[in-house]
Amino acid sequence: MSAPLRIRENGIDLFVRLTPKSSVDRFEGVETAADGRSHLKARVRAVPENGAANQALERLVAKTLGVPISSVSVVAGGTARLKTLRIVGDPEALARSIEALSGQSSG
Repeated sequence: MSAPLRIRENGIDLFVRLTPKSSVDRFEGVETAADGRSHLKARVRAVPENGAANQALERLVAKTLGVPISSVSVVAGGTARLKTLRIVGDPEALARSIEALSGQSSG
């Protein structure tokens, strides 16, 4: 299974499948779509109106990875379930954090 991210020069692009209007804000592991691409499953309590769910997702990612909220932004899929988030920071450290979060880490 491929990691749900792409390494960039100044950070990573994280691929997420977002479910709004959930009972909790959390991540639920990695899922592979029919086209073979992987994405991290996330749930947020916010409703998908006026960007509220996207903002909740940005806050969840920032808090989980320990980066400032200003370092996380939705760059694609603003109105879709499948989103691309750009996270600015050390690409290797961010990738390790995502792998640990998605349960792919070997230790």
